[in-house]
Amino acid sequence: MFDIITFGSATRDIFLKSKDFKVAGQKKIFTRAAAKGEEEDLSSSSERGFSLSLGLKINVDGIYFYSGGGGTNTAATFVKQGFKTAFCGLVGKDEAGEKIIKELKKRGINSGFVSMTGKKPTNHSIILSLNGRERTILAYRGASGELSKKDIPWQKLKAKWLYLAPLSGRAVPLFEDLVDFAKKKKMKIAANPGNSQLSLPEKKLTGILKKIDVLILNQEEASLLAGLPANKEKEIFRKIDELCPGIAIMTKGSAGAVVSDGQYLYRAPALKTKEIEVTGAGDSFASGFVSGLIKKNGDVEYAVQLAVANASACLKKIGAKNGLLSAGRKFKKVRVAKEKLLPDNL
Repeated sequence: MFDIITFGSATRDIFLKSKDFKVAGQKKIFTRAAAKGEEEDLSSSSERGFSLSLGLKINVDGIYFYSGGGGTNTAATFVKQGFKTAFCGLVGKDEAGEKIIKELKKRGINSGFVSMTGKKPTNHSIILSLNGRERTILAYRGASGELSKKDIPWQKLKAKWLYLAPLSGRAVPLFEDLVDFAKKKKMKIAANPGNSQLSLPEKKLTGILKKIDVLILNQEEASLLAGLPANKEKEIFRKIDELCPGIAIMTKGSAGAVVSDGQYLYRAPALKTKEIEVTGAGDSFASGFVSGLIKKNGDVEYAVQLAVANASACLKKIGAKNGLLSAGRKFKKVRVAKEKLLPDNL
């Protein structure tokens, strides 16, 4: 019996840092609400980008190779927090896939549910970075998106929790299958759905969300799911609480996060820290929150504090797994503001 089994991508991350990368463009985003005439400026998305001159060689100041992907990143937090953890996913029959499996074992993550395929190479991400936060990711969505029902050893999936990171490609239908399976086996479910899952037909998506215990979204995803402007936070959470009776989380990057348990909103700022690389911060927040929730028997305030601290620690090192907090390590706790979601007269 595992404490938690994670699902999602496993990638080979290649970090390229250069002071010669040039940034051009303006920070703007148009959400679904904006399409109705309300333009918004969100820090999570941008039309800015790197301008790379054709025909020239650009010097790279540093190159780093690490594993990544939502499925393995979150598993790394859970095992560091003392939980018996397994990752279930698909990698390619190649050197990158072999290295990912080797690293999982080295970190203490059970890799018995990881399969290898010859259909596609292992997922790769090339992260072009100017200063850690100014970055662009070139993503090759390979083997992970080929995961199907036949690749999952259903009878061996015995755990208290399932954590579902974003799924893509042929793996998208597994979102419903895994949620239904967990519910049937009385497992708790934490989910951080990607755009592919959130784009499922409304009736299907609504049925899935009603079975989830912890739903993690970023600001843009929460806005799109609720069909409301991102600055209308209470209205967004009231809508999402109707869709998902569990705990709902909206991360806001450097602006912190907001969490709803259906009765109260919990607001927390991000910790001020020197950011080396932001890749993996979302995964470290989400898995830190679930870890705190399990450790303190549903204490949302503590879960938020551990999530913020874990994300802050992740930012201090290159690679999504290298700075994560260990169980028992003291961490700085942010002040969490608590307010009623609904007025007393409702």
